[in-house]
Amino acid sequence: PIFIRRTSPVGPFEIAILAGIGLLAGISNAIVGGGTLFTFPVLLSLGLSPVVANTTCTVALWPGTVTATRAFMPIIRKSPAQLPTRVAVAIAGGLIGALLLLASGDTLFFHLVPWLLAVATTLFTFSRPIVRWVRQHSPGHRSNIQLLVMEFFCAIYGGYFGAAIGILLLSAMALSGEQDMQLANAQRNFLVVFINGVAMLLFVAMGIFDWRVTLIVMAGSIAGGYIGARIATLIPNEPLRHIVTAAGIIFSTVYFVR
Repeated sequence: PIFIRRTSPVGPFEIAILAGIGLLAGISNAIVGGGTLFTFPVLLSLGLSPVVANTTCTVALWPGTVTATRAFMPIIRKSPAQLPTRVAVAIAGGLIGALLLLASGDTLFFHLVPWLLAVATTLFTFSRPIVRWVRQHSPGHRSNIQLLVMEFFCAIYGGYFGAAIGILLLSAMALSGEQDMQLANAQRNFLVVFINGVAMLLFVAMGIFDWRVTLIVMAGSIAGGYIGARIATLIPNEPLRHIVTAAGIIFSTVYFVR
C-alpha cells in the first residue's frame, strides 16, 4: 500500500498542539488510560494519513507503557509460570496486527477508523462494569489454553489499533479464571509493552511513522506520565474519565460523518 507522507514542516502552532496533546495523553494514561483516544484523532486533524497517525501514536506512547510497567515489576514477579509463553503469544499477535495494519493501507483503515474509535470508547467507558460482569461469570479454575487463545486475538487488535487494549486483556484474564485483579492489572501492563513494542519496531524499521511528530508527542507524554503519577492520588478519576469518554464520542461522530 502507498501511504500518504507528511511533507509540510511542523510549525510552532503544531508543536504546541502536539506537545499539549502528548501531555494530556500521558496524564490520562497514568491515571485512567485512554490516551490514544486523544492523540490519534488530533494527529489525523493535523494532516497525517490514517495509518501514519496510528503508527506514530504507537511509537510515541510506547515509552509510557515501559515506565508504567517498571512500577509493577514487584507484582509481576509473582505471576504464574506460563508468563514467558504468554509474552511469546503477545509478540506474535502484536506482529500480526501490525502487519495487517500496513497491509490494509490508508483507504481501508480510514473507513475502519470511526468503528475502531467507537469500540475503543465503549470499552473504555464501560470498562468497570465489563470487567466486573466478566469476573462474576468466570470459572473458579484457571484455563491456560483459553487464556493464551484470547490474549493472542487481543494482541492482534493491539498491534492493529491498540486503544483500550488493556480492557480486553483484563477481560481475557478474568474469563480464564484470574481472581487477583491487582496481579491481572500488572500483567496487562507487562504484556502491552511487548504487543506495542513489536509493532513499534516494525513501524520504525519500515519507516511508516512521522519522526518529528513522534518526538514532540513522546516528550509531552513522558512529562504527562510523570505528572499523572504524582497527582493520581490527589484528584478524583471520574472527571478525567468523563473527558476521555466525551473526546471519544466526539471524534467517533466526526469520522462517521466523514
